[in-house]
Amino acid sequence: MTDAELLALPKVQLHCHLEGTLRAATFRDLAARHGVEIGARALVPIEEAYDFATFRDFLLLFAEVCKALAEPADFARLAEDYVSVAVAEGVRYAEVFVSPSVWTYFHKDLDVRATFAALRGTFDRANAEHGIDVRMICDLTRNFGAERALQTAEIAVAMRDLGVIAVGLGGDEANFPPSLYVESYARARAAGLHGVVHAGEAAGAASVRSAIEDLGAERIGHGVRAIEDPSVVALLAERKIPIEVCPTSNHLTGAAPAHLDHPMGALDAAGVIVTIDADDPALFGTSLLAEYRFVEQKLGHSTLLRFARNAIGASFADAQTKARLHAAFDGAAARVVEV
Repeated sequence: MTDAELLALPKVQLHCHLEGTLRAATFRDLAARHGVEIGARALVPIEEAYDFATFRDFLLLFAEVCKALAEPADFARLAEDYVSVAVAEGVRYAEVFVSPSVWTYFHKDLDVRATFAALRGTFDRANAEHGIDVRMICDLTRNFGAERALQTAEIAVAMRDLGVIAVGLGGDEANFPPSLYVESYARARAAGLHGVVHAGEAAGAASVRSAIEDLGAERIGHGVRAIEDPSVVALLAERKIPIEVCPTSNHLTGAAPAHLDHPMGALDAAGVIVTIDADDPALFGTSLLAEYRFVEQKLGHSTLLRFARNAIGASFADAQTKARLHAAFDGAAARVVEV
């Protein structure tokens, strides 16, 4: 696909952590403004400010970014960083993760509703000006345990009027399995919220099965380690539960080691619904366009188009919005010439 054809595709983004889209320059500026000590990250060249070595290091980096986001105006600026890139990449609809339990862990006096309102205001302006519709998924952040997750689920329920449509479960998957959060997901579901779960990233296929069977996951974040158990791959395919694959992230965290073929092709061949995203693009030094290019290079442009189209159906958008997105996508895809 040419650059113009790729940009013209109306894209749906389903696995993007909003905090992970903060530009490094914005991060440094906010940290300095709020007196947040970030050590060498304040001194190295800007392109090295987000360097990390392990998945644990990445989680610590994510925490540092959240420390620098101290007041609602900072989150409005964060949303502006996200929108500026998303619009340029052709994103028309997005469901982004936000992490209020992390925000308030570092900033206990943060007005959470005012923060969500600041995000909503920025997203609404972007929709009016650029035609990008952004909804939010409230991450329960498993590291804080079951009780805090239930409290965060209540926050998600209370923020439905500001565009929260689902709960998610990110963080330390290896030490906090899905089964701990049954009550939180039940509460969210009872209030009409959808449920997605990070699984099959830092833990294996059993984590994916638990996300489905214990939490009723409607989508799986990452899910690539499902490939380790054919019965879990079959479960995903049979129940038509989409997975949100983030190739660069998977390589950098070790979920799908870079020296091996990424399992997305094998999962697709087994009938699993695959979508493609960028996870924490600023922190991982990638973009949605770069992830699309990677898929095209590895699996071909027709597979890329299928994965991109899958995201429309896998979204929690209403039927009218999906129909509009499908029509726009099919029109753009029809103009793509295979090379």
